[in-house]
Amino acid sequence: MIEVKVIYEDCDPSLSNDRSLPTSAFLVEYIQGETTHYDIVSTGKKSDIFDQYYDKYKKDLINITQAEGRISPKFWSPDKK
Repeated sequence: MIEVKVIYEDCDPSLSNDRSLPTSAFLVEYIQGETTHYDIVSTGKKSDIFDQYYDKYKKDLINITQAEGRISPKFWSPDKK
């Protein structure tokens, strides 16, 4: 399985508007209990994110959307967030 890197876990969804994120960043929306949660993650393919989150949350996975990142994943590092 391809690694999905979590940039921000259980965060404010507005963080996905940060243009200093990598272009490979996605906002994942899911439900735990009765609360909606958001993660910002990065990986090579959106389908890898779906596979990992669907395995964990099943029907509680709500949405996966592209973040506003503009930095090439080759040049982005977690220290620059």
